[in-house]
Amino acid sequence: MKTSLLTRRSFVGRAAAAAVAFPMVSRLRVLGANDRLNMASVGVGGKGGTDVTMVGGENIVGLCDVDAGRLGQMGARFGAARRFADWREMFDVLGSGFDAVTVSTPDHMHFAPAMAALKLGKHVYCQKPLTHTVAEARALTEAARKAGVATQMGNQAMGHGPLRREAELVRAGVLGKLREVHVWTDRPGAFWRQGLQRPPATGQAPGGLSWDLWLGVAPRRPYAPGYHPFAWRGFWDFGTGALGDMGCHLVNILALAFHLRDPLTVEAQSAGGSDESAPLWSMVTYQFGASPAGLGRPAQPAFKMVWHDGGSRPDPSLYGGDLAMANGIVLVGDRDTLVTSYEGVGRFLSGAKVSDFKEVPEVYGKRPDWEPGHYAEWIAACKGGKTPPASRFDVAGPVTEAVLLGNVAIRSGRTLRWDARRMRTGDKAADGLLAKKYPAGWRV
Repeated sequence: MKTSLLTRRSFVGRAAAAAVAFPMVSRLRVLGANDRLNMASVGVGGKGGTDVTMVGGENIVGLCDVDAGRLGQMGARFGAARRFADWREMFDVLGSGFDAVTVSTPDHMHFAPAMAALKLGKHVYCQKPLTHTVAEARALTEAARKAGVATQMGNQAMGHGPLRREAELVRAGVLGKLREVHVWTDRPGAFWRQGLQRPPATGQAPGGLSWDLWLGVAPRRPYAPGYHPFAWRGFWDFGTGALGDMGCHLVNILALAFHLRDPLTVEAQSAGGSDESAPLWSMVTYQFGASPAGLGRPAQPAFKMVWHDGGSRPDPSLYGGDLAMANGIVLVGDRDTLVTSYEGVGRFLSGAKVSDFKEVPEVYGKRPDWEPGHYAEWIAACKGGKTPPASRFDVAGPVTEAVLLGNVAIRSGRTLRWDARRMRTGDKAADGLLAKKYPAGWRV
């Protein structure tokens, strides 16, 4: 199919118009299991490099990165792929010549290319957190459902066999009635900084970095060293802090067991944060209500979940001693307690072993090589496989909403009473943090 090269302005205009009415363009090729997808990638450095590598057995036709150095490195590996600095140009030039896309940008730029790809009827793999705001997560989930394509969020341990088995046991009631869950990470820390001030501008960005494209939908600000390639995570304009990043990993077991969604209330304590940067530490308490099974979802029990970061930790009496893990999760039931990580391989405080529960049926299937399996699951679905990816947007979107509501509670200092249907918190200031304004020329 012949395409015309759109200007950036005309592409964004068309994408914006499409976003309002939610029309979907069906351009899916019918593929067999042995056929190769035509794959494009938005963001090919850092985690993006891993993502491209993991799908590298497919036909890589397009690579995009705002950093010419990183783009050149990945382009040398996939010499047949066309190279772009701007994903909008890549989508237009490739047109119907690509089937699927990986999105591996900083958090603030997940939504725009992922939504545009869905509008074009493309399969989408997007890194976690799925989006930068709660409103974006809801919109992307609904668009993916409408498009009928294969989707997956990049929380790779969702594909790990031991974690999947632990989720099956929790879902089956091995712990008894789930009462509370505690989740923790050692971030922020020495290599992951928060509580930051805006650095002074230093003039021009280094050669090869397209600073305006890197900013994308973020508010304009002059270049300063440190944002790229990693420190952006601690700034609200670009990242989602330790909670937004690690939360989507650490609640994997709940995403699998219950398709975690829709807290009733969210309350936060924190210190060292500001309008500019995520806090030095936080503790966020969620109350989840019970919901029945339906629409492909298992039943979710009512329970409390507490998030801890920056040195905050759960009460040792809950888990029977010291925790050596830098990142972990404790699930407390009225019959037993499970201490585990986002990869699984945990321990029951009763001394029970996973092998003791052979009568509990398998639901999710087992993938011993969890990271390759996570990508393979999505690729198989892109090719018409009947098994839905474990972290498809129907699952990942509500999880992302819940995680990002914690950041809204941190930033607003309010106790949120979440009306999931109406997308309201009960507080005007907090409601203002559910979405963001895009600068001129970047409306999506």
